[in-house]
Amino acid sequence: MAAEQSEKKPTSWLKFSSPRNFYPLAGKMIPWFMGLAVVLVLAGLYMTFFVVPPDYQQGNSYRIMYIHVPAAWMSMLIYLLMAFYAGLYFVLNVKLADMMAGSLAITGAIFTFIALWTGAMWGKPTWGTWWVWDARLTSELLLLFLYLGYISLRAAIDDPNRAAKASGLLALVGVVNVPIIYFSVQWWNTLHQGASITTNKTSMATEMFITLMIMVFAFWMYTIAVVLMRVRNEIIERERDTNWLVEELGKEK
Repeated sequence: MAAEQSEKKPTSWLKFSSPRNFYPLAGKMIPWFMGLAVVLVLAGLYMTFFVVPPDYQQGNSYRIMYIHVPAAWMSMLIYLLMAFYAGLYFVLNVKLADMMAGSLAITGAIFTFIALWTGAMWGKPTWGTWWVWDARLTSELLLLFLYLGYISLRAAIDDPNRAAKASGLLALVGVVNVPIIYFSVQWWNTLHQGASITTNKTSMATEMFITLMIMVFAFWMYTIAVVLMRVRNEIIERERDTNWLVEELGKEK
């Protein structure tokens, strides 16, 4: 007996490297990540202002750490991701990889600015000055310039392929600055304090550590949500003349 068996094609995540497959998937993920971001931010801010005690040395001024530290971490991590996607575009010529890199850059620049701004607000009452040409601060400022240079270069070139290659090259060259930022407090005698958290231990009290981690995950969820939004907008811009996109937009109305 010849039993008729239906063959199922294996599901591969590689299929989502196509804008046609990625666009609807991103639309489904955005509400979940944005919802998580809102919940985590509200929980993190509540713990920041109503649960964790004042620091025995810095009083209440240290609470800005719950914004400053996640923003600083995200500024470096997003740049690494941006460089990774830029490299992926060079190696595999995947159009979606370039879209991801471009979408990450804006959020990375925002978090870098927030890290510098909140650092200045913390530095004034703690160090007595808004700014010093400290190795950590200077390399973080350079990171902001790299983000702005990347964004400006992409915007200045009309051809998407040339823009992807030129800005991608800048992203790959600039990635050397990320380990400089991270290890600057170890390599040089800087005014900036060392890390309170390492992979092995933390010198923070438990409730402070939990609050910080909640804010870190909140920033992560927010980043994923807004980057997905920007990628979808980029897909609409580049694929606006294709039939599949017209059909997808019709379903969303």
